[in-house]
Amino acid sequence: MSETTHPFATLGIPPDMIRGLEELGITTPTEVQQKVIPFLLHDGSDLIAKAQTGTGKTAAFGLPLLTKMNPKHRDIQGLVIAPTRELAKQIGKQLFRFTKYTDKIFVEVLCGGDNMDRQIEALRRPTHIVVATPGRLIDLLQQDALTLESVQRVVLDEADEMLSMGFKRELTEILRLTPQRVSTWLFSATFPEAINQLIKGCMSPGARTIQIDQGHVVNRDIDHRYIYCDRTNKSEFIADFLQRQGDARGLIFCRTKAGAVALCRELAALGLPVDVLQGDLMQKERDKVMRAFKKQRVQFLIATDVAARGIDVADLSFVIHHQLPDQLEYYTHRSGRTARAGKKGMSLALIEPKEKWKIPQLESRLGLCSRSITDPNPSR
Repeated sequence: MSETTHPFATLGIPPDMIRGLEELGITTPTEVQQKVIPFLLHDGSDLIAKAQTGTGKTAAFGLPLLTKMNPKHRDIQGLVIAPTRELAKQIGKQLFRFTKYTDKIFVEVLCGGDNMDRQIEALRRPTHIVVATPGRLIDLLQQDALTLESVQRVVLDEADEMLSMGFKRELTEILRLTPQRVSTWLFSATFPEAINQLIKGCMSPGARTIQIDQGHVVNRDIDHRYIYCDRTNKSEFIADFLQRQGDARGLIFCRTKAGAVALCRELAALGLPVDVLQGDLMQKERDKVMRAFKKQRVQFLIATDVAARGIDVADLSFVIHHQLPDQLEYYTHRSGRTARAGKKGMSLALIEPKEKWKIPQLESRLGLCSRSITDPNPSR
């Protein structure tokens, strides 16, 4: 494929960056990339994008952001704000990989749980892009460890999550401290009133709005299934399912911290290799759990929605919904943890009889095609 006919070249991505994408196995742009990249490269003004996790939005904003950096200047020119430590680190890693064959662009990730003195030391080096969580960024700004005076472009990734986590005041303050900002690129899966207020306060009335068609949001490599299951039988069902999985790995989502901890205790008592990720864990404990899961010392991970934000673990075969999430959009966030990089996966929801009405709602609003099952492991 010649450089001029490469799908990313037609969007305006330079050849040296395309080389890095190909090495990552990224050869065909997703819908969000097709719609967002040309606008950000050629116009680059304020953008409001409605896009879910798993749609390729990191590359959609990351590639244009990188192309607009001037490697010869030491100052921070780009800022990406993300709701969680895991997501911030994931974004930073992707930006680094995209620039393997380009002029050196330095990216620093600033988030809670990491040593602040080391972050301050790192910021003394040339830094072109900062990826940060709101709380840690405010802490470092208060210590005069960095300045945002030269920042021209700000990305707010998963803005709805940041607001739901109570970061409205921090976001407003951070944006106030970017006097040279020429554009704000906001990505959000949902648009509650708080998001609309934030948009009015920090973006121009003529901001471009791009919405990704729900039919393309859902990963077609995911086999969506459900089974009717009384609440009292769920633990037994899940235990039986996990015992049949061989080497396959997966995530189990619970709606509450207490429910996640209780399920982990029940499954561990049966000798299953499980651990739990929930909001009460200290950062050191959370890191320990994630290391064990990524290194496959733990085969199955139980998590709450908030605790699982930003998790990116390769080769997960399935996701189980112990309960459906309160917000339907979270179903897509959860399911998107499996069937990555062109692989197949299954999303299995345990539906209590009184929740039957939610199945057609999921199918119509998210464009799903799901199947009921009676065998806990129909594919084996």
